[in-house]
Amino acid sequence: MAVLLSFEGVSKNFGALKVTDNLSFEVEKGEALGVLGPNGAGKTTVFNLITGGIAPDAGRIQFNGRNITKLTPHERCRAGIGRSYQVALPFEGMTVFENLLVGAMFGDSGSSEREANDHCVELLDRTGLLDKANRMAGSLTLLDRKRLELARALATRPELLLLDEIAGGLTEQEAHALVDLVNDIRAQGVSIVWIEHVVHALLAVASRLLVINFGAKLAEGEPRTVMASPDVKRVYMGIEV
Repeated sequence: MAVLLSFEGVSKNFGALKVTDNLSFEVEKGEALGVLGPNGAGKTTVFNLITGGIAPDAGRIQFNGRNITKLTPHERCRAGIGRSYQVALPFEGMTVFENLLVGAMFGDSGSSEREANDHCVELLDRTGLLDKANRMAGSLTLLDRKRLELARALATRPELLLLDEIAGGLTEQEAHALVDLVNDIRAQGVSIVWIEHVVHALLAVASRLLVINFGAKLAEGEPRTVMASPDVKRVYMGIEV
C-alpha cells in the first residue's frame, strides 16, 4: 500500500515535560491504525501535531508526500485531514444539519452549496441522524453527539480521519453500532487513526496497533501480537482485553 501519513522523528516538549519523544510511524492508505497508551502518554498531542493545533520542536510530518509540518490547521483540513474530539462540542445553538454544513462548506473548499447540502444529507443518513437533522445540537444524547462529531469530521471529505476516544461513555450496544459505522467509513476508502481506551471496540476495527508510553513508541504491529507483548501487558495491567 502507499503511505498516506508519515510522522518522522517528531518531538514536542511543554517546558521540562517531553510529550512526544522522537516518535515515528506511518499510516498507509486504506488502513485503520489503532493507538493505545495510558493517560498522559501523549496520544492526543500526536493528533494535535498532525492537525496543526501545536507545532513540533523537531521532526517532520508528511501527508500524501507533502511536507505539512508548517501548514495551518485549516490548510491541513482542506488537504484531507479530519478529526473528532474526545469531548464532543457541537455548535449547540445550531441544528444538526447546520453543524455538518459548516464542515462541508469551510472544510472542503471545492464544493458548491448544493453539493455541500447533498453531502450533508447523505452523511446524516449514514450516521443515523437524518431524523434529527433539524434538532438543535445542544439537545442531543451522548451517542448522538458522538455521531454528530463523526459526521461533522466526515463533512470535510477527509482522506485521513482521526478519532479521539469516540467510544468512551457508550454502552456495549452503542459501541458495537459505532464499530459498524467506523468499519463502513473505512470500507469507503477513508484511512483511520483511532485513539481508544475501549479496547474491544478498537480491536474490531484496527488492522495495526501503535502503543505509546511517555511520548515514545512502546510497540507497533499486528494487533494480536502487540497485545501479547509483555511490555504492553505491563503498561495495561488491570485492563481486560
